[in-house]
Amino acid sequence: MFEIEAQALAAVAARIDGDFTAACRLVLAAHGRVVCTGMGKSGHIARKIAATLASTGTPAFYVHPGEAGHGDLGMITDADVVLALSYSGESDEVLMLLPVLKRQGNRLIAMTGRPQSTLAREADVHLDVSVPAEACPLDLAPTSSTTASLAMGDALAVALLEARGFTADDFARSHPAGALGRRLLLHITDIMHAGEEVPRVHADASISEALVEMSHKRLGMTAIVDDAGCLIGLYTDGDLRRTLDDAGVDLRSTRIAEVMTRSPKTIGADALAVEAAQLMETHKISGLLVVDTERRVVGALNIHDLLRARVV
Repeated sequence: MFEIEAQALAAVAARIDGDFTAACRLVLAAHGRVVCTGMGKSGHIARKIAATLASTGTPAFYVHPGEAGHGDLGMITDADVVLALSYSGESDEVLMLLPVLKRQGNRLIAMTGRPQSTLAREADVHLDVSVPAEACPLDLAPTSSTTASLAMGDALAVALLEARGFTADDFARSHPAGALGRRLLLHITDIMHAGEEVPRVHADASISEALVEMSHKRLGMTAIVDDAGCLIGLYTDGDLRRTLDDAGVDLRSTRIAEVMTRSPKTIGADALAVEAAQLMETHKISGLLVVDTERRVVGALNIHDLLRARVV
């Protein structure tokens, strides 16, 4: 079965030609949406194509041809392009809509398996999705043909995506509830600790005073700042373990400036949360300080904040 469907896809791919380009140009030139329609299995494919187009920068929706004949045609404006799917090209419910669409001035893209069919002949652009055989052993159930139609719809969506310069950020804006949306739209300022929640001590503080601050703020680190609040160093749980291994260090008398990490990794508040995750992974660290353009400490976050936000 997989071989039969693979052969069908190869056959359709070989037919990507000027008609495909014309279909893309027709959609790009339209001032409205792409209205996808089809009956039966073709309708299910049309619905999925509409969803893919809509999520990749081409406004689109699906209209059931039967319902369209009973009032839903009012959803289609003269600025819209209609993408009609029918493998036979003779579906009565779809053909019934053509006179009204033509009178309204809608441009029509047909996707059929019969270039000489009524739907193909009436269309402004015809996309041939004919296949050598269905994968169904009875050669009856739409299998290879629906796969081919779906692939052609995906090809249209991707070509239009590239032509529009659609980006990953654009994709995320239409998927705010998904994992990709969280990763691409969530900024550091949305998840960082700020104000009094940020652990910080001055350079003349003792190690023990820094540990008290770390314990209270519970981020596993503390910033070391000057009188202007600008970052001069960082002290973490890892630094504490290394300090305890040094018998010459007294926790109560040694200044934190003597054992802190100078020039630690930082990030800006406007950066994406996913950038923080990448930075932590690259440098094998579990926390970051957030600084402004003048190196003032304005926030802090750790790996647990990223986990809670489901960025990682």
